[in-house]
Amino acid sequence: MAERRLGIIMHGVTGRMGTNQHLVRSVLAMREEGGVALKDGTRVVPDPILVGRNPDKLRRLADETGVTRWTTDLDAALSDRNDELFFDSASTQLRAALVRKAIAAGKHIYVEKPTADTLADAMEIHKLAEEAGMKHGVVQDKLYLPGLLKLKMLKDAGFFGRVLSARIDFGYWVFEGDLQEPQRPSWNYRKKDGGGIILDMMPHWRYVVDNLFGEITGLFCIGATHIPKRWDERGEPYDADCDDAAYAILQLEGGAMAQINFDWCVRVRRDDLVTFKVDGTHGSAVAGLIDCWTQERVNTPRPVWNPDVAEPVDYFADWHRMPNLVNPANAFRIEWDMFIRHLYDDAPWPHGLLEGAKGLQLVEQAFKSWEEKRWVEVPKLTG
Repeated sequence: MAERRLGIIMHGVTGRMGTNQHLVRSVLAMREEGGVALKDGTRVVPDPILVGRNPDKLRRLADETGVTRWTTDLDAALSDRNDELFFDSASTQLRAALVRKAIAAGKHIYVEKPTADTLADAMEIHKLAEEAGMKHGVVQDKLYLPGLLKLKMLKDAGFFGRVLSARIDFGYWVFEGDLQEPQRPSWNYRKKDGGGIILDMMPHWRYVVDNLFGEITGLFCIGATHIPKRWDERGEPYDADCDDAAYAILQLEGGAMAQINFDWCVRVRRDDLVTFKVDGTHGSAVAGLIDCWTQERVNTPRPVWNPDVAEPVDYFADWHRMPNLVNPANAFRIEWDMFIRHLYDDAPWPHGLLEGAKGLQLVEQAFKSWEEKRWVEVPKLTG
């Protein structure tokens, strides 16, 4: 069986997500399984080179994973014609500039989101990649989570009838750092470092809502800095000056509404760290990361409001858990496989840099709504 090497410049993967999801569970998992099979039977075998600024972190990660190539010299890595693909999961603030350099070096592009920190930069790198004839993509992993795949199956089967509304409830308590060690790095809470939950999460909600519930046409959003003082990795206090929570109402094409609460200052009492609820004329569903529960029109209980007696109905009892009909792979790995087949087989690929730019458009419209305290439109974005 023929093999084809794919040299991947993996920039900024020493962080938790870059290491676990992209390097170990995706790229190295592909290698261990003999590569990604193309239509003609050829197997594409990834050969990563780790690139970053800290040689100690890179050396340690290379030793732990068995990767033989690493460097702190990005320019040298980009100049190597044997490495065809540039991947980045480092700082959002640096991403657009890095992608410009990679395109100029003739590399295909696959990056984390947000693809930039402004819509103008996101649109520019999309345009540059198109003009250079480079294949390009953005990570939109949540679409391939088991729970959301089940929601998509329900939608495709017409289970909901006409979708009326969707609700997304996301978040957990990120420890401030004085009593317990925080679970997220301190830069997330500093505006100058590209922090803030709107910039971090709105790109996710854009592709989830657009693909599962309906394209967003307008929104109202308000953010908040609920906890203005936190402690960093050295135990030093600092001012948390960017949004750590946001609350949005969105209108969707066709008239459905969506509501999103997302914050790092909430204690979880729901089925999962994130839940997606869809209500339609014929049925409703609630999905987490893995599971999905449904309730149809014919088995909806008959609530009667009586505040003077204890509620007699168990509102969880009439929901049915969907079976696991397939055993899906890691969501990041699914998308990596898709992108590699797109590179070599021109397989369908719906997650180009224009989709990443849509996420930045929603970020900027959310900030505009918050600043001006008003409803704003979200016009269609084209290349």
